[in-house]
Amino acid sequence: MAHATIYVGCTVPQLLRGAQSRIFPSHSALGVLRHSALCYCTGNGTIKSKRKMDHLERTANNFRQEVITQAKVCGITNESETVKRLRLAIANKDFSFKAGQWVDFFIPGVSVVGGFSICSSPGLLEREGILELAVKHTVHPPAHWIHTECTLDSEVALRVGDLHGYQEGKGNRHKLGTAKLYYSAKNTSELLFKKNILGLMKAFPGKITCCFHVTQQRSQICKELQPHITEGRISEKDLEKHVSNDTSWYICGPPPMIESISKLLTNIGVPRNCVFFEKWW
Repeated sequence: MAHATIYVGCTVPQLLRGAQSRIFPSHSALGVLRHSALCYCTGNGTIKSKRKMDHLERTANNFRQEVITQAKVCGITNESETVKRLRLAIANKDFSFKAGQWVDFFIPGVSVVGGFSICSSPGLLEREGILELAVKHTVHPPAHWIHTECTLDSEVALRVGDLHGYQEGKGNRHKLGTAKLYYSAKNTSELLFKKNILGLMKAFPGKITCCFHVTQQRSQICKELQPHITEGRISEKDLEKHVSNDTSWYICGPPPMIESISKLLTNIGVPRNCVFFEKWW
């Protein structure tokens, strides 16, 4: 039976990466993440987590490529008031990654190592030698550096991290199904990659759909987005129609949002082992 996937979140690189590489991530690629990188919600909907750790400590048990590759910033774009997209030129021809991977981000003069999900496709790297990251502004030193000090031609270093080594030999891929994205932000200017998502919806009708939610919209919504916009938070009513034995749920966003959605899913009968989320904080 085809597998359905529901993405609920405030950011969308995971969907874009999967969609640009055979549309959907495999169940094995996301379902076997260890506790250090991903947590299950508990029976009462709360998130079980340990003390706050830095990126390298939190992901110490995750597989990494051994090679650290030099990269140069060749583009900086303001995706929104709070998010910058970095374009990084990779000179190493042997550098590669798969959809769904992330990088350790090394900055000269900054002792803290960043950990950022890749928001571009492997195809872009193959064609142009370019990798892209979307980084939200925070006080965390690597993110703060990107938003306040990073310039064109800044040099950094990258190391790809994922669970490729842990997945080998599992062989439990499932049939491609459908992906439904519920994407919430303060307003439409904070809906990152919305044009890309609309393009994917047109390219794969019935396979990829998205409902954008805005909670503090003050300006007129453009005609292209209007059919897909709902004002207000993601609700139980929005999600309960998708509950089935063949649906997996992936949540991405700040901790309060993840805890709220986890409780909501518990209330509508979603099994705990079908709910996953990244833990990057």
